[in-house]
Amino acid sequence: MYSIIKRVFFLFDPEKIHYITFKLIKNTLAIPGVKSLWKKLYVVEDKRLERELFGLKFKNPVGLAAGFDKNGKLFNELEYTGFGFIEVGTVTPLPQEGNPKKRLFRLVEDEAIINRMGFNNDGIEALVEKLKNRKSDLLIGGNIGKNKVTPNENAIDDYVKCFDALYKYVDYFVVNVSSPNTPNLRALQDKEPLTALLNTLKVLNDSKEIQRPILLKIAPDLTDDQLDDIIEIIDTTKIDGVIATNTTIDRSGLKTNDVESIGAGGLSGKPLTKRSTEVVRYLHTNSKGSFPIIGVGGIHSAEDAMEKFEAGASLVQIYSGFIYEGPSLVRKINEAILKS
Repeated sequence: MYSIIKRVFFLFDPEKIHYITFKLIKNTLAIPGVKSLWKKLYVVEDKRLERELFGLKFKNPVGLAAGFDKNGKLFNELEYTGFGFIEVGTVTPLPQEGNPKKRLFRLVEDEAIINRMGFNNDGIEALVEKLKNRKSDLLIGGNIGKNKVTPNENAIDDYVKCFDALYKYVDYFVVNVSSPNTPNLRALQDKEPLTALLNTLKVLNDSKEIQRPILLKIAPDLTDDQLDDIIEIIDTTKIDGVIATNTTIDRSGLKTNDVESIGAGGLSGKPLTKRSTEVVRYLHTNSKGSFPIIGVGGIHSAEDAMEKFEAGASLVQIYSGFIYEGPSLVRKINEAILKS
């Protein structure tokens, strides 16, 4: 069924159909009986799927990565597609339009996506208002970033603003310094500025009555030396874990013709499968499993997810695989876990 729906959806501009899909999901689930039907189709409920990490209990280890529901418009409905947790954002203190369109591209032959959205979002205040209407008990993470106009030397201020505003409304935080679509953002992954940023957020978090887990999302394009720095930074700052990985700027090995004509942007989907798993394995092995890792990147099948778990991931997230394979992918991964 989804293969037919996908063919129709793929006739339209990717960004336009993304928001049309939101309306379709909302309207469909508003029909009496549909929520129960979707639950039977997509949701796997089994105590053996539960995971406890950084003080949180996840219904299952399959999550939706940031970027899909960045403004928090669909998290209540997405519970019925079987996810164990959902990440909203990336959000910035002020609303911003992001980069000029066209900025989202399908590479169908590669089962991939290139985006240069540029943290387009409605701003932190709008997201908070959406989260105040949270009906689901699904765990929600808040992925936070900085505004494009904020210079790197003032970036910490933006992350602090987002942290303070979201603190009451999310279950964990993700610090995004790895998107390739905001100028100079990835420079914040360097050892000195990243340590300063994470230490500031850790001190702020420790001052709260209840501490929220803080995770760092990293790029797949880091060298082994840079990954060693990440391990050291996690040990120094005592944050709670890593999400590996964000999108890549690498274009090697693609089947799609003339991909360079698309221009800049982060590549996600199947071409990222191997590299993201390599990063998960490197971090897990060289840290001796000292912190949890959420594996994300190129998960298009249950086998892809199981490889992430085997490499050392405690949880996984999907995004491009959700677009190409549909919500049945979540069920297939959870069923594979139960069989393993």
